[in-house]
Amino acid sequence: MGFSTDAIHAGQQPDLTTGAVITPVYLTSTYAQEELGVHKGYEYGRTHNLTRSSLEKNIAVLEKGRAGIAFSSGIAAIHSLMGLVKSGDHVIVTDSVYGGTYRLFEMIMTQYGIEFSWVDTRDIKNLEKAIKSNTKLVYTETPTNPMLTITDLSEVASVCKKNNLISVVDNTFMSPYFQNPLNFGIDIVVHSSTKYLNGHSDIIGGIVVTNNEQIDRKLRYTQNSLGAVPSPFDCWLTLRSTKTLAVRMERHEFNAKKIASFLEQHRAVKSVIYPGLSSHPQHELAKKQMRGFGGIVSFKVENFELVKSFMKKVKVFTLAESLGGVESLVCHPVTMTHESVPKEKRESFGLTDNLIRLSVGLEDIEDLIEDINSALK
Repeated sequence: MGFSTDAIHAGQQPDLTTGAVITPVYLTSTYAQEELGVHKGYEYGRTHNLTRSSLEKNIAVLEKGRAGIAFSSGIAAIHSLMGLVKSGDHVIVTDSVYGGTYRLFEMIMTQYGIEFSWVDTRDIKNLEKAIKSNTKLVYTETPTNPMLTITDLSEVASVCKKNNLISVVDNTFMSPYFQNPLNFGIDIVVHSSTKYLNGHSDIIGGIVVTNNEQIDRKLRYTQNSLGAVPSPFDCWLTLRSTKTLAVRMERHEFNAKKIASFLEQHRAVKSVIYPGLSSHPQHELAKKQMRGFGGIVSFKVENFELVKSFMKKVKVFTLAESLGGVESLVCHPVTMTHESVPKEKRESFGLTDNLIRLSVGLEDIEDLIEDINSALK
């Protein structure tokens, strides 16, 4: 089926009792059993929920995977991946990932004896050089948050297969509509479903998708054991939202392209980072492995004082954490999403205090450009 058809129908069927075309919200903590060991496939709400399983099937189909495992947040989904390694193991991570990922890995998981190397994965040679005898997993984010650097998915998959490593890609920025890492040989895809998958800024969630049956079993066991599962209502809201994912992503990209081009010509702007611009150093790679360029635009102005001025003056854009909602948001990563990343480290990959990240929403493009222009003046 086509993407929109799958987005609307995959994992769902009319309710067997009433014929309702929308999957119900199953608000139950437990299920009646006919006798010992005899039930309808559902035993306890943490372990099984039909609304949640419908969402998991839906996202798995969109990501071209065999199994989806949903969690209560994107970070909970990423945390579950640490169940695939153990104390003494080594993990390689893209250096410019989301600040929350850095905080989880470097400040929490290192306490359990897991070692992390932070690598610029734009060059596959850097990844190959970082592999050790105890390396077990490679975690990449492409495009990265907020520098929008891109990693070659085919190259990562090839290196990982050759070295018997598990490959993981955070696909949050692209969504399944613009990029499917599993198609390039990647083992696991992870999303913060809070962002584009839900797209309405009203839930927190995460999901992992894989084609590997063994990984699926391990992660589902971790999901049940940790209990970091999303509520049925949050699953229902996200399932509602994936139905419009295609049309939303198209509008996000349309608006982001226009804004990136506008910013590139503005005299108050020092540089613009957007994979859809020919000026992006990895524009050709982006065209090769992505079907679109997404709704995130980062740019730099002269100094931090201008950043603060811009943040105060925007009216349509809202100063807030997060991204991927229908409303446009503006973020200052150094003091918001990446505050936990040490100054020297974030500046090593270009994240300076004069960088602004825009999550371009679905408003009229004329209003968004006028808002940016007025604030920059």
